Amino acid sequence: MRTATLLATLALASATSAALADEVPTASTAPVPAGAYTVDKAHTSLVFRVSHLGFSTYTGRFTRLDANLQFDPAKLAASRVNVTIDPRSIEADNAPSGFLQSLAGKDWLDADRFPQMTFRTKSVEVTGPGTFRVNGELTLHGVTKPLALEARYNGGYAGHTYEPHARIGFSAHGKFKRSDFGVSYGIPAPGTTFGIGDEVAVTLESEFSGPPLRVASR
Repeated sequence: MRTATLLATLALASATSAALADEVPTASTAPVPAGAYTVDKAHTSLVFRVSHLGFSTYTGRFTRLDANLQFDPAKLAASRVNVTIDPRSIEADNAPSGFLQSLAGKDWLDADRFPQMTFRTKSVEVTGPGTFRVNGELTLHGVTKPLALEARYNGGYAGHTYEPHARIGFSAHGKFKRSDFGVSYGIPAPGTTFGIGDEVAVTLESEFSGPPLRVASR
């Protein structure tokens, strides 16, 4: 009796699993299309890191940004991205009262005078399977300087049952010296680490939504 009950339970579980599997929507297997893509802000993060006294690496982020992308998976070198960041959207964990306002203030980002930071692509170099270097220009604190980002194409799909548009994802990182942009407050004296580091590391994780899924005619 116990054996029969066990077999019946296993059979029911197997049938249930198969039924659920049939209900799980799958992404389109069509190639990711070339075209215009817009950033999915809900799945995008821009993080920066800088040395604090040499004791730790302080981490913060910007929470308001916009970006548009021209993308062709067959021609990565032809891709172009433009990013706009609101410096007032600077955030950090457990920030003391008034600290974030100070970072957005005149000693640091001076957001009242310079209400936007931007990154514009100048060229793209393919560096490996799915990896590339984005050579662009960063405008920060009213100064424009070259900045290279090492990037990876994480893949995508042409569309989905719940989202009938193409979706692609990227990871990118780079470094720059804030003093090159006129933001020199708190930089340690030569030979010391007592202050806030000059080198700023940035990491971008992002997804973009693109052209609508083409449904084959019947």
